Amino acid sequence: MDKRLGIRLFWLVIGLGALGLGILGAVLPLIPTTPFLLVAAFAFARSSPRLAAWLEAHPQFGPLVANWRDHGAISRRAKIAAMAVILATPLISLALGIAPWILAVQIGVLAVVAMFIASRPDGPGGGDTA
Repeated sequence: MDKRLGIRLFWLVIGLGALGLGILGAVLPLIPTTPFLLVAAFAFARSSPRLAAWLEAHPQFGPLVANWRDHGAISRRAKIAAMAVILATPLISLALGIAPWILAVQIGVLAVVAMFIASRPDGPGGGDTA
């Protein structure tokens, strides 16, 4: 197999997997949408111009990608959803009886993620797109 074809195939698989998780995140409350769509856009840009164009033109997902690409921004709506999941995750883990050290690591990682999300601008017009 040509090395370039193998690399494109690798990025295509990553993009399709991330897109699938992003779509799940649009309907399931505990899976984030935006980060997976950003990974999909990154991977499609390296593997499939057609899929990259489709994602950027998608009426629901395209604005999320464009907001990040153009402004390094996460919409206020996406931030609120992410913070709700970040707060719910350790509570669910606690209720499930997860080991305290795992819970501590989870809280530490989620705190860093929350700080990063909160540090991003909302984007133009408050970034109220999906």
